[in-house]
Amino acid sequence: MSIKIPFFYLLLVHYPVYNKRGKVVVSSITNLDIHDMARLTRTYEGKGFIMVTPLRYQQMMVERIVTHWKQGFGAVYNPNRDEALKLVIVKKNIEEAVRHIEEVEGKKPILVATSAKRWEGKNISYEELSDLMFESEDVYAIVLGTGWGLAKEVIDSCNYILDPIYGLGNYNHLSVRCAAAIIVDRLLGRRVGR
Repeated sequence: MSIKIPFFYLLLVHYPVYNKRGKVVVSSITNLDIHDMARLTRTYEGKGFIMVTPLRYQQMMVERIVTHWKQGFGAVYNPNRDEALKLVIVKKNIEEAVRHIEEVEGKKPILVATSAKRWEGKNISYEELSDLMFESEDVYAIVLGTGWGLAKEVIDSCNYILDPIYGLGNYNHLSVRCAAAIIVDRLLGRRVGR
């Protein structure tokens, strides 16, 4: 039995996000995020992994890392990495990322904000969002924040706010890579049933 695969993108936002003092900042891109989240996107048949940063030197760093694994020694050493890294896209802001998705898919994506804390407003559970993703032909962009989370203006601009991930205790500070994997599997993995 085949299942319909939802159209989705992951957006990893480095600006505007909060630092631990609650100030809006640009956070740094990490090498691990590039690799791990591209592989996550590819594993679940995502359409793209978009890294959002306004800093040109950070954009160039991503391009350099991706090029290393797509050409030359990196491509020879680990050809599977290229299959995931070809999904990596860099944009300077969320608006540019949304425009890119719209140009590729022919429709504007439904933006779903994620957060480690609960926000009042357009909340949606994993089950509800999963149902929407599998039952519609819409394109979804799962918007993840770095640092201490997405700025309120980003949360407000999204169509939905996904429920937070709660652990068993009071500690609630997952890396964005871990959170992304849990989120994507909760939304898409439960339908596979393997």
